[in-house]
Amino acid sequence: MVRNGEISVDDARRVFRRYWWLVPLCVIACTAIALVLTMVLPKKYTSKTTVLVDEPTVPQDYVKPVVGDTLGLLASMQEQILSSTRLELIVDKFGLYPEDRGTSTKAALAERLKDAIKVNPLVGMPGTTNSLPGFEVSVKFSSPQLAHDICAEVTSMFLSQNAKLRETVGTETASFLTQQLAEAKQSLDQQDAALADFKKKHLGYLPEEEQANLQLLAGLNTQLDATTQSINRIQQDKAVNQTMLDQVETNWKQLQSGVPSADSLESQLAMLQEQLTGMLIKYTPDHPDVIKVKAQIADLKKRIAEEPDNPEVSAKRLNHEPLQLQQLRLKIKQEDATIADFTKRQAQIEEQVRVIQGRIQASPVIEQEFKELTRNYETASDTYKDLLRKQGASKMGNDLERQQEGERFSIIDPPSMPTSPSFPNTLYFTGGGLGGGLVLSLGLMYMLAMADKSMYSERDVESCLKVPVLTIVPNLHVTSVHNVATRQKLDNGAVVFKA
Repeated sequence: MVRNGEISVDDARRVFRRYWWLVPLCVIACTAIALVLTMVLPKKYTSKTTVLVDEPTVPQDYVKPVVGDTLGLLASMQEQILSSTRLELIVDKFGLYPEDRGTSTKAALAERLKDAIKVNPLVGMPGTTNSLPGFEVSVKFSSPQLAHDICAEVTSMFLSQNAKLRETVGTETASFLTQQLAEAKQSLDQQDAALADFKKKHLGYLPEEEQANLQLLAGLNTQLDATTQSINRIQQDKAVNQTMLDQVETNWKQLQSGVPSADSLESQLAMLQEQLTGMLIKYTPDHPDVIKVKAQIADLKKRIAEEPDNPEVSAKRLNHEPLQLQQLRLKIKQEDATIADFTKRQAQIEEQVRVIQGRIQASPVIEQEFKELTRNYETASDTYKDLLRKQGASKMGNDLERQQEGERFSIIDPPSMPTSPSFPNTLYFTGGGLGGGLVLSLGLMYMLAMADKSMYSERDVESCLKVPVLTIVPNLHVTSVHNVATRQKLDNGAVVFKA
């Protein structure tokens, strides 16, 4: 008796001894049914071919292929070739499904053909560079000849589509790059013109000229200091000469007024000597001004020596302006002109200094604008160079494809001519029948065990009747046919009660 759907080992042995004949019966029956199905079901024949993706003869490090992702290319070609439009042409070409042409549309027939065509990529060996070594095309059809012809047609479509697609991709890529290159060149020319105009407009303010401006400013400051010192020196000389002029002019006027000055010449000589002493402190004895003062001193000494003995000279000196006075006035005039010239030069240098300082102060703003223009120009230049390089690579890739040196599809095995049907497979169906018969027999045995309510053990009695067992009748080996049922009821020495 089976309780709660659980079969013990003893129950399984008892059921198998009683119903063992179900196993061969079910196995033979299911196997026979499977064999009948192999003869009754419509036959399907499979034609296969293998297409290899040949790697380019030129390494990809030298020439980049036009189409890099071969796996993606295969998926794209599969979608195009197995489209309803293409498959309808194959249906019409080989006259497929003649029995369904009146009841089904071309699109439905194309879908049936699509289900019969399989494209499976091959798995590459580890360490190979090609992501897709090849693919397999298989066609399953009711006729071996049609399966072979359809497989050959689909494979041919893959080969032609590959060549056409690569050519189209190469042409479109070259056209796109040419257009982009023209636009990049136009942008580069615009940036170049803007940069040149900026340099022309801000000449002297550019960042690369900042160091030159600083050096020029330092030179101008040096010139300005030298000019200022020259002006100060000349003004000092002018002051000395003006003092001498005033003294000489006063003495001469006193002589003309009849009030002789006994020490006028001596005072002039003393002044000249004092001036000479001051000049020797600043200049060397060979300086022109020092030589001139020395000459004046010598002339004045000569005049002092001649004046007492020559009254005509003294009278003439009273009537005519002394030469020294004329020379001092000329020298002062020259000094005024020199001061004016140096002052003008000083103003020019100061103006140049202001201009250079303005350039240096405006340099950061100009530098910012210049950097932005330079950055735009470099970006346009890099884009143009990159597109130019890609155009060259695309041209070499197209040349490689035209010379049949790029990736190509080549047929390793031509479409096979099937000699035996791939469906139904007799071996698979026979194995399935054997397995199915075994499973069916076990299921029937389980159902029979579940349906048997007889009690075969002390535990069955206590579980069913809810009363304790007082004794157990031993197993009686009855051999007469009359008591076969009794022997079966008293199996394993258990008391048996009918429920």
